[in-house]
Amino acid sequence: MSIPLSPIWNRRLAGAFLTWLIPFAAAVPFYGPAGLMIDQQLFKSIMIVVGSITAAFLIVWCFRPVEREYTREAVITGIVWLLANWVLDLIVLVSLLGMTLPDYATQIGLRYLVIPVMVIAAGVVADGAAGTRAGRSRDMRL
Repeated sequence: MSIPLSPIWNRRLAGAFLTWLIPFAAAVPFYGPAGLMIDQQLFKSIMIVVGSITAAFLIVWCFRPVEREYTREAVITGIVWLLANWVLDLIVLVSLLGMTLPDYATQIGLRYLVIPVMVIAAGVVADGAAGTRAGRSRDMRL
């Protein structure tokens, strides 16, 4: 028996997987039998850029069916994407590649906190642009 999901949940779950898969796939060519084949700092910079571009496109795509309560939907989406990335990384990087949990947490896991920040910021901006109450009450003027 399958559970029918709303369009936002279909996109949210697909986006959760893609926010992990695309940067992971982009990282594969940089590794060889002896490990990382380029400078570690360059690799980290490439991964941040790839992850940010991926998240930006997926945020736009994921929120197309959303018509209201953008901030609420963004909070849910940000948390789902964060947890999905952590779980997938724990399965692959910690379990399969033998990375220790403390190393993962400090070297990679902490960086994923940028995902909910980006998604929630987009939701707040969308609420503000739509003139909804959530957007007005969270007015973030600089």
